[in-house]
Amino acid sequence: MTGVNQAQLSMSASDGLQGRKRNVTIAGMDSSPGSIEDAEDNDGRDDKRRQPVKRACNECRQQKLRCDVSQDPWTDCSRCRRLKLDCKIESNFKRVGKRSRNAEMEREIIELRKQIATANTGPVIHQQQPIHPGQLTPKQESSQVSPAGVYQTQTPSAMSADQYMGSQEAVASLLDLRSGLDGTNFMRNPNHQFKRIEDVIVIPEKATELFNLFFTYYHPFLPLLDRQQSPDEYYNASPLQFWMILSVGARRYQNDSGLLNSLAGPVTRLVWSTLADIPQSYHVVKALCLLCSWPFPTSSTSTDPTFMLCGMMIQVAMQLGLHRPSHSQDFSKFRVELIEEELKDKVRTWAIANIVAQRVSTGYGQPPSTLYDWTLSSSDALDPSFKLPEDIKHRLEIEKFCDRITRALYTNRRDPVGLTSDQERNTMLSFLSRDFDELEEQFKTRNDCITDLYLRAANLHLHLSAFFDDPTAKDYRERLLSLYVATTSFLEVAMNLETEVGPVLSYTPYYIYQMMVAAGCTLLKLSKSFFSAHIDMEYTKNLFNRTIWGIRGVSVSNNDLPERLAEVLAQMWRLGAQQSTTSNSSIDDSLRLKVRCRMSMSLLFDSVWRWREDARTKGRNIEAYLKNPTNPDSAADSSAASSVGPPRTQSSTPGLSGNDPSLAPAPMISQAALGVGANNGIGSMPSGFMEPNYEVFDPLNWLLDGLVDLPYSYSTMGGMDTQGIA
Repeated sequence: MTGVNQAQLSMSASDGLQGRKRNVTIAGMDSSPGSIEDAEDNDGRDDKRRQPVKRACNECRQQKLRCDVSQDPWTDCSRCRRLKLDCKIESNFKRVGKRSRNAEMEREIIELRKQIATANTGPVIHQQQPIHPGQLTPKQESSQVSPAGVYQTQTPSAMSADQYMGSQEAVASLLDLRSGLDGTNFMRNPNHQFKRIEDVIVIPEKATELFNLFFTYYHPFLPLLDRQQSPDEYYNASPLQFWMILSVGARRYQNDSGLLNSLAGPVTRLVWSTLADIPQSYHVVKALCLLCSWPFPTSSTSTDPTFMLCGMMIQVAMQLGLHRPSHSQDFSKFRVELIEEELKDKVRTWAIANIVAQRVSTGYGQPPSTLYDWTLSSSDALDPSFKLPEDIKHRLEIEKFCDRITRALYTNRRDPVGLTSDQERNTMLSFLSRDFDELEEQFKTRNDCITDLYLRAANLHLHLSAFFDDPTAKDYRERLLSLYVATTSFLEVAMNLETEVGPVLSYTPYYIYQMMVAAGCTLLKLSKSFFSAHIDMEYTKNLFNRTIWGIRGVSVSNNDLPERLAEVLAQMWRLGAQQSTTSNSSIDDSLRLKVRCRMSMSLLFDSVWRWREDARTKGRNIEAYLKNPTNPDSAADSSAASSVGPPRTQSSTPGLSGNDPSLAPAPMISQAALGVGANNGIGSMPSGFMEPNYEVFDPLNWLLDGLVDLPYSYSTMGGMDTQGIA
């Protein structure tokens, strides 16, 4: 009983204590401060245990972090000491939301930038399109609109691009939500007016305008897409495809010459993020076809990912089963219903992907990653879904011919460079020349200047193998003469390229520019050798000058590779003219190459390698020459005045007059032709992605990395290292 009584007494005491505490709490709500203090005096020890010993400083409270500040005596917390912050405790401090603060700061920055731009340019130059209320979020209302109708938010200079974009997306979401819109669905909604990629927003009128430019000037060279589809339909199928079409259309967009540079970074990042998102749609393959045909401009080969993206394009296509479009179910875990129109589109896409892959491999001097098997060999099959359009079919035949050239002449397991023996090469050349004659006869009736251009490029690819021939061979001169004819015929077709819309050389794919550079190097090599005694030098010189002018016209940005290589060609011609001596008609080995493992493009790499060695020896800097381009006919180092237009000549050769309109680069699309107002001068092409002081060919591989000893044994090469161009 004693134990029970003690337990009951203990429980009663506990209940009494808890009741007293509850009474104190209630009294604290309704009584005066004096009453509360009296209650606290009655139970001071429990109150001290409930009160916090110390508080966090303002900075740590803002970040919701643990703080080790000491108030008595005062000692700054370790975080404030480390970050050199003002460590203090204020009783009226309240946390401020990051997004609200960033939104307000961003709005102030954009408003200030707009005021500065208005003050510097005088009258107001940014004309807002009439927009109904509620269509723009506050963020978009404060964005800057370019004359082309492309909205570009301004990135604060104090923040890096990556840091800014992280906060920008958060701010955009917050502002969209404040406006009653879902920031994600707002831009992804296909029925909405605007399309945005990072900080670039395009209004629908300008998107339609850029699409029209693409289909008018670029699409004939790669007939991959359907012009009847709207920009929104392309965006719904693949945002990457939509932005690639806009990027290609913006390459020579006069109303906003800075648009291409603005799109380069965001679209490139979209490419890599899309490839990382598995599985992809076959529309992504179409987008990669466009990107590999018209890559973004760069001044450095080491920053050019085209060849790598080309391989990924073929791999993605095969992973999706485009090489077996009628058996798509074998490549998908979901049920696939074959629709006739979609099946035809997949066959066309697979054909175009192989065409682009073959051109990229030829232009970069690399082995092809193509697959010409049953699907592309059954275009004449009974199934109409596998029949390709005539223009695609003929261009596919040309690229198949280029593939046979590469595999027949540059793939030999017994040779480290991959070349076939002289006897085998002569035999294969006879067969391949016959195949070319058949193709030429087959396409003659079509009168298609673009198909003829690709055919001439394939013929040049065939005959560039002459630089690997033995000079002592009996038919060496004949092979060089065939090369010369193939080179001049290709350049003439390229220089005189015209379609229904006029001269369009500057809109051709990157592959044509690469073949033009190779053709220019061929003319240079042949005219500075013993072979010059067998050709019309006046005509050759004039054609070479036109080639330089044509390559400069292909350039879409200051200091990009076409502009740099055109300058290198001009310098090599003038250097060769200064070093040339009286030509001797006797055959020598001056046309042999040191760089020999880049297939038909070995000549280009060899020529640039020799020029670099000479420029390194004499301390030349191409950056200075780019400001005043070299005139090949001038004896001076550079002459800006003489290179502003195509060189005049007194040659009587038909079609080679100095005022030939085909010499000029394709003009910018006139604003009047597009139905828009005059340009107000805003948006000149910046060159933010162009790195200064790059060499023409960066050390993409060991061949072009400084002074190297090439692993070739013939003794005749030793005396040519310091001679420049032969």
